[in-house]
Amino acid sequence: MGVNLSGLVQPQVVDLSYLRGRTVAIDAYNMIYQFLSTIRQPDGSPLCDREGRVTSHLSGILYRTSNFIEQGIEPVFVFDGKPDALKTATLDERRDRREQAVIEWEEAKEAGDMERAFSKAQQTSRMTAEIRASSEALLDAMGLPRVDAPADGEAQAAYMCMKGSVYAAASQDFDSLLFGTPLLVRNMTITGRRKMPGKNVYRDVTPELISSEEFLGSLGISKEQLVDMCILIGTDFNPGIRGIGPKKGLKYIKEFGDLEHVLPHIGKEIPDYEEIRAIFLDGPHSDDYSTEAAEPDREAVIELMTAYDFSPERVTGTLERIETARKKEREGRKQRSLDNWF
Repeated sequence: MGVNLSGLVQPQVVDLSYLRGRTVAIDAYNMIYQFLSTIRQPDGSPLCDREGRVTSHLSGILYRTSNFIEQGIEPVFVFDGKPDALKTATLDERRDRREQAVIEWEEAKEAGDMERAFSKAQQTSRMTAEIRASSEALLDAMGLPRVDAPADGEAQAAYMCMKGSVYAAASQDFDSLLFGTPLLVRNMTITGRRKMPGKNVYRDVTPELISSEEFLGSLGISKEQLVDMCILIGTDFNPGIRGIGPKKGLKYIKEFGDLEHVLPHIGKEIPDYEEIRAIFLDGPHSDDYSTEAAEPDREAVIELMTAYDFSPERVTGTLERIETARKKEREGRKQRSLDNWF
């Protein structure tokens, strides 16, 4: 889930076309969870094939990715590696919430409350070995670059953006800013009209671009201070201090500078805060990656998707749109080069 900084961030609302001609590193787990959460039947059940295998993620990957490419965006998908031991408590808490949500989902279905059932079902999404493996297989067949992070995918995507290998990192979580990405894109994979959780209210969800430099400048703090502020609030690696939210955390950091001076003042302790700080500022990353896309293996994509009961006609049509979009983009680049020459 990451830290919630929405009350402090003033993002630039953009259209997907703003990212045309750009390569974007996408937090793959974050994206897949969104597909698993939103692509469901009216009672909340995920899309499944005749064998009962979940297919919501495959639908999202194929059709949403084709939309990116038609918009002239080249995605790179970054997958999580082994989580840090300090994240264990957060992962356990998420598992407990999922198990409780399953119970409440079944109760809502039995009561005939489909709205509540759908809402609770969304909270049951989980990454399984089969879901990850089929996601990776589809991306490989589509010729899309895939990166295995040594730890958090967000950290690796942020590193790739800092190196200039990609234009931006894409994730719903603000943690990407703590990991140091110069540019963060939110709402990239869930644009459109969406229902607000727990409310009969809909709103338009559009992509948002957040510049780390502008964000830190607006707060008047450094990246290191942002990390310390968020450790006070609570991160995936620590629970934070009760009663301290973003505004109070920012006030303390601006007044006292860092955790070494804040904690004695408020009479609190945060175990392992130096280790948590190091995860965000100097965590593990890899240079073993490529951002170059290859041509889709049409037969492999069709074989994989039809094995999960997808229509071969729809899959073929999607592949043709990808090929047409890539051809158009290449011709556009060639024409722009000629225009510049003359």
